[in-house]
Amino acid sequence: MMQRYTHHGLTWIDLETPTRNEVRELVDEFGIDSLVADELLLPTAKPRFERHENMLYLILHFPALHHTHHSAEQEIDFVVGKEFIITTRYDMIDPLHKFSKTFEVGEMTGTSGIGDHAGYILYFILRSLYVAVDHEVEYVRTSLHDIEEQVFEGREKEMVAAISHAGRDLLALRQAVEPHRDMLQEMEIAGRAFWGDTFAPYLRGIVNEYYRVHNHIMRNTESLHELRETNNSLLSTKQNEIMKTFTIMAFVTFPLMLVTSAFGMNTVHTPIIGAPFDFWIVIGIMLGSTIGLYLFFKLKKWL
Repeated sequence: MMQRYTHHGLTWIDLETPTRNEVRELVDEFGIDSLVADELLLPTAKPRFERHENMLYLILHFPALHHTHHSAEQEIDFVVGKEFIITTRYDMIDPLHKFSKTFEVGEMTGTSGIGDHAGYILYFILRSLYVAVDHEVEYVRTSLHDIEEQVFEGREKEMVAAISHAGRDLLALRQAVEPHRDMLQEMEIAGRAFWGDTFAPYLRGIVNEYYRVHNHIMRNTESLHELRETNNSLLSTKQNEIMKTFTIMAFVTFPLMLVTSAFGMNTVHTPIIGAPFDFWIVIGIMLGSTIGLYLFFKLKKWL
């Protein structure tokens, strides 16, 4: 499916799962390199940046963790010339769809703020995409806040799985975004030569958007590690208290079993046995031993 937008002599072509015929049309219209045209037909596993004589070619993957999509990463290919930009994708990408609506409104009203070459369209698209990634990070940050409240309400065991899920999401965000750094730095250098020094602040702005999102991911990753350590400490403390209680119970009941075993032996001269009130005397010895041990533990502040 191909969507075409125009504004002040600039053309934006948005392709979803492009066909060979659609790509051939673009090659004929914009003079796209044949190797780049072949790359547009199928997804690419890794990000890439290439400088060509009449265009820049950029491949980036963006995370989409909390939406209904085919995969957790979505690829966008950017082919950018002086007066045109082509985006190809293989799934519905929400921020790109929203930007197209904004672009259409700006096109009709003349208030889009787009400059005199296609680099400005690239700038606004990438900024929208990084804002969307920031929303993904904010979703995880909200989850961490909820997990923290549950941890200190005594639900440490239930939060182990929730912390692991949040860690998985942050790892996916980091793995998707971190490869952008090298590509954007290469694009900043090549874009300055391609569009001129007046566009340099916009190229730097794209890089700054990347670093802002990446730093947000890293801050939340640090928070996750601290939360995991806190949860593990509370779990260990609770388990130690339980083991302490069981140990004390076992130690307190040991004299009872010892007395019972001693007076249960089948011997001729067992003391007390056969005397008046022998049963109550044995029970008293057992209770006295138990109370004595309890008072000893209290004195040592083990209870």
